[in-house]
Amino acid sequence: MPSVEGAGGRLLTRTRGDKYIWGIVVMLAITSLLVVYSATGSLAYKMYKGNTEVYLFRQLSFIVLGLAVVYFLHRVNYTIYSRVSLILYLISVPLLLYTLLFGVEVNDASRWIKVPVINLTIQTSDFAKLALFMYISRQLSRKQKDIKDFKKGFLPIIIPVCITCALIMPANLSNALLTGATSLLLMFIGRVNFKHILLVIAVAMIPILIIVSVAVTTYDADKTDNTKASESSLTSVGRFGTWVSRVQDFIYAGDTEIPYQVQQQNIAIANGGILFGRGPGNSLQRNYLPQAYNDSIYPIIIEEYGLFGGVVIIFLYLVFLFRCIRIFRRCPYAFGAFLALALSFTLVIQAIANMAVGVNLIPVTGVTLPLVSMGGSSFLFTCASIGIVLSVARNLEQMEGKATESEQQESTVNA
Repeated sequence: MPSVEGAGGRLLTRTRGDKYIWGIVVMLAITSLLVVYSATGSLAYKMYKGNTEVYLFRQLSFIVLGLAVVYFLHRVNYTIYSRVSLILYLISVPLLLYTLLFGVEVNDASRWIKVPVINLTIQTSDFAKLALFMYISRQLSRKQKDIKDFKKGFLPIIIPVCITCALIMPANLSNALLTGATSLLLMFIGRVNFKHILLVIAVAMIPILIIVSVAVTTYDADKTDNTKASESSLTSVGRFGTWVSRVQDFIYAGDTEIPYQVQQQNIAIANGGILFGRGPGNSLQRNYLPQAYNDSIYPIIIEEYGLFGGVVIIFLYLVFLFRCIRIFRRCPYAFGAFLALALSFTLVIQAIANMAVGVNLIPVTGVTLPLVSMGGSSFLFTCASIGIVLSVARNLEQMEGKATESEQQESTVNA
């Protein structure tokens, strides 16, 4: 009977790709387990009659499944993703449409569809983003000769981006903006004409300026509950009222009562002190902070692990981005290079947005902290993205190994 140690050794020998990225994934997964267990302890106690380990084992199962997804996808040759990218993108569009029309509604937004057999809700925008970045990476790699041309190079890339962002926007404006920003950044690196990119930015700024203008013009400092007033007067236009109220909360936070979520985030950060925080499991604000285990997990990290813990998390994401940029620069094939860069950009930009909300630098967005927030479909799609990045790194490692081997053989023959 083969030993567990032997099986583990074989697994390690079959694990390839960037070791730093593997290390970052493991470190963030361990952090997630600790922080989610702490943030959900009181909730689990109330919901499950004293059983505080329910969410711990749930998160552990998602981490194990997520690591399995990373391992499986990193073993797949990344060129396959180029072949299936169009099919995945064409699947994502009707999925987004179905979600808008018939999706599960949570917090006045249809972002999820429910899978009947496994009873799991899936946020289709996560799948759509993954499919979109595969597809535009393929388009950028195939159209480098015509990339400066508006019809031949620009339109085939920007049209899928606009369709996906337009379908995500009604339910999740912040997610649509982050997806669009990542796509434009990738197009800039892919040598798309800068004038065309500026044109897209100018058009995208129109709805943002409309929201800010309405927020400023409809704000009334004398109203004791301005948020509810603005939402109730604009609820007939989808989530427009929610967007306006979040902008008002952010701009006028000092003029009226600070929004409850921002208050609790600030208290959590203040409780953390300067360096090492209150210690693991000692958060006080987890009992009061909305979505402490999900959207607002970064303030809980700072409360329990202090400034040191908050900086370490930022450092890990920046190292992840640096290693992916290194893969981009070393990869000899354009598709793999663009794919690694696109998926790293979307994860790091999402992480920065979540942390910026946590310290009240930008309005509330509702995006999770990748690999740290409590598990779900978002966690699994994040793992899928990292597995694909590691697939590019693994193939690059194999090519460089073969090149080194042939050089050694050639030098031996010459000797």
